[in-house]
Amino acid sequence: MKSNYRMGVGIFLLNKDKKLWVGKRIDFKSNFWQMPQGGIDNNESPKEAMIRELGEEVGLTNNFDILGETKNWLNYHLPKELKEKVWNGKYIGQKQKWFACNFFGQDKEINLEAHKPEFSEWKWIDPHEVTKFVVPFKRKLYVNVLEAFKKYVNYE
Repeated sequence: MKSNYRMGVGIFLLNKDKKLWVGKRIDFKSNFWQMPQGGIDNNESPKEAMIRELGEEVGLTNNFDILGETKNWLNYHLPKELKEKVWNGKYIGQKQKWFACNFFGQDKEINLEAHKPEFSEWKWIDPHEVTKFVVPFKRKLYVNVLEAFKKYVNYE
């Protein structure tokens, strides 16, 4: 049995009101929303991949700061019915380094068409609601991401 993961990054993007950015995936017929994430290219550091993915998926190339990153790599497994369809069956899931980022620009800077679009729409949500919107096989991953970045979303 294969046990290899695709190496990737995820972005926990907060605005000035401590709301979390989520996008509605184009490739799912259902109403699933997720945070930006993607693979790490050859010779790319996790931080470089995160900056590239934020530009490609959200259209942001500036007006953000990196607040922190997960100490450990987090992972998720693809369900059996997706394993052979996604990434040509090469991986069982993804192992990701997550970055918490603060966006201090204007919403009009967000451009889902900056690259090949992966999201059809986007919104800001309460971070604690993110597990309600994500595809079920990523729910545990999102719980771990929330736990890792809780210091950035706790309300005073």
